[in-house]
Amino acid sequence: MAMLSIIVPCYNEEAVVDRFYEVMQDTLQKLPMQKEYIFVDDGSKDKTLELLQSLNKRDPSAHYVSFSRNFGKEAAIFAGLHEAKGDAVVVMDVDLQHPPETILEMVELWKEGYEVIEGVKSSRGRESIMHRVMAGSFYSLISRFMGMDMKNSSDFKFLDRKVVEVLCSLRERNTFFRALSFWVGFKTTNIPYDVQERVGGTTKWSLISLVKYAIQNMISFTFAPLYMIITAGIIFVILGLMLAIDAIVDHINGIAVAGYPTLVVLLVFATGCIMFSIGIIGVYIAKIYDEIKERPQYIVRDRA
Repeated sequence: MAMLSIIVPCYNEEAVVDRFYEVMQDTLQKLPMQKEYIFVDDGSKDKTLELLQSLNKRDPSAHYVSFSRNFGKEAAIFAGLHEAKGDAVVVMDVDLQHPPETILEMVELWKEGYEVIEGVKSSRGRESIMHRVMAGSFYSLISRFMGMDMKNSSDFKFLDRKVVEVLCSLRERNTFFRALSFWVGFKTTNIPYDVQERVGGTTKWSLISLVKYAIQNMISFTFAPLYMIITAGIIFVILGLMLAIDAIVDHINGIAVAGYPTLVVLLVFATGCIMFSIGIIGVYIAKIYDEIKERPQYIVRDRA
């Protein structure tokens, strides 16, 4: 009988771990596949690990991996992929915003021959306007540079074993799971789902952490910011030529050049753009430095 591995990243989720397991067991009880759960404790500071250890004692198929500290959701997902032994793998959130019943539909699509089934949000649930705008802008930009439609994408994905093997073979440590699942190719389809309300606890994503996450993933997966710098440079060159021509014409016509306010504004603006551009290039260099050190993406403290 085929096995399904269910990868569940967890960070300070003591309020929902048991509820998640109960709902999953009830929803997937008729699924004609063996199941294993792989809960990845991403350095939680509450009782998440204790609950996972207790769950493992009750159900040996509910495995856990515990990090030595918080390494981030990307590291947690890839730790789960490395631990998974199933013929297929599903990655989902522990707060049940990813509806478990959708997995049943994913399994049917997998049986039809699809190797990557992408969960696509048909609604985004209760998100703030700022979050919605930022997410839309980020995914529109990265979709344009990737040549793939990543709008409304999520980490809710169903992967065939061969896809998991390819992802686990990648040597990079600054990963972006949502984009890499597009990049690897294979026979892919989408399945829509409505984002559900959290069954407990609160979101761990602040506005600052979302901005940081977006910047890190943009830089780790695309050259878009560098192309933006080049575009800005071309615009400034054109603007500078236009101003130079205007100044020459005014000088020939004997018209005094209106000076210092315009000059100061241009200098300040240009300096700001230069500093911003250097900062982006610096982040790319820092990522290169981070990769060549070859430190592990995560450190496991305990597993069962």
